[in-house]
Amino acid sequence: MSNSFADVVIIGGAVMGSSIACQLAQRPDFSGRIIVVEADPSYQVCASARSAASIRQQFSSKINIEISLFGISYLRGIGEHLSVDGEAPTIDLHEGGYLFLATKDKHSILKENHELQQQLGANIAYFDLAAISERFPWLNTDGLEAGCHGLTGEGWFDGYGLMQAFRRKARSLGVRYVNAKATKFSRDGSSWAITLANGDILSAGILVNAAGASGGTEICRKVGMDVPVRSKKRCVFTFECRQSLDRFPLLIDPNGTYVRPEGAGYICGSAPPVDDPDCDDFEVEYGLFEEHIWPTLANRVPAFESIKPGAAWAGCYDMNLFDHNAFVGPVSGIDNFYIALGFSGHGLQQAPAVGCGLAEHIATGSYQTLDLSALGMERLTTNRPLIERNVV
Repeated sequence: MSNSFADVVIIGGAVMGSSIACQLAQRPDFSGRIIVVEADPSYQVCASARSAASIRQQFSSKINIEISLFGISYLRGIGEHLSVDGEAPTIDLHEGGYLFLATKDKHSILKENHELQQQLGANIAYFDLAAISERFPWLNTDGLEAGCHGLTGEGWFDGYGLMQAFRRKARSLGVRYVNAKATKFSRDGSSWAITLANGDILSAGILVNAAGASGGTEICRKVGMDVPVRSKKRCVFTFECRQSLDRFPLLIDPNGTYVRPEGAGYICGSAPPVDDPDCDDFEVEYGLFEEHIWPTLANRVPAFESIKPGAAWAGCYDMNLFDHNAFVGPVSGIDNFYIALGFSGHGLQQAPAVGCGLAEHIATGSYQTLDLSALGMERLTTNRPLIERNVV
């Protein structure tokens, strides 16, 4: 057994925990010691490694749009932020845009969202049916009323590469990564005592919970709080299409099914069903593709009637059942405890902004670049959900 002290201990070393650690270590006004505890150093089952890895500004809430505007700027300047020894990371950012399609009954929501996105500076175009058909001639517009397409600032990237870039930069700045599971948390005066599965004990001035789905919820319970965050399975499928389809975006059908290019083929998935069960296994539900996803895509893109299915995989989101938005920031009533949980599938795109914001708050006691207080736990205790209508 050994004891170690750190000014900040972060539980969870995937994209969120590593972003917080990296950006805190980069601050000239912070010189403390940072330890990141990661139970799965292979990162084989973390959400960061199993995500479809995309970024969009087409949200309906101001804070989510602002977070993604920050995120796309950060990803574009990845070399400036995360180079190590002059070597810039590669994340293969492709700004192909999201294309949200709306039926007549949802058209007013699309318009309202678009107006807010424009007000905040997102480069999103509104298209009527004629414009959609002209720009995307391979699309079947039956049943549609309009669509919105991100001309710039939206697209997809290598999520695993971003996670590793944060991690590599953090380690280069002296952040220590410990491969172990944190099993017990107790207070030692104003500090935290964190017991690891191997018997080692870490002492920390500040504790940050960025442990993802099941791990993060368990940690919250152990420190005396309950969060409505649960592990939900999502399946991603790949396929190839014989026909070449120009300027293909990340397409969102009105029923929540999505598809985007990936290499020479495509990847796809769908929004959760109403009865979305808790789940922590990684078994692929092939019936979902055959019975729902493929029929939807073949109807919307006739060229997809003839495809060659490929590999598929499953991953788990830390889904916030309260309002599908993350809980971020200090927790009232638990001194020196921060939370970054419940990202509900948006963790990769929100990691740059959340990492920056929590680094600022830990170092200075407040948010500076972007006010993330709208994501605070207070909205749960006061029953004021942050409504996001563009849940995918």
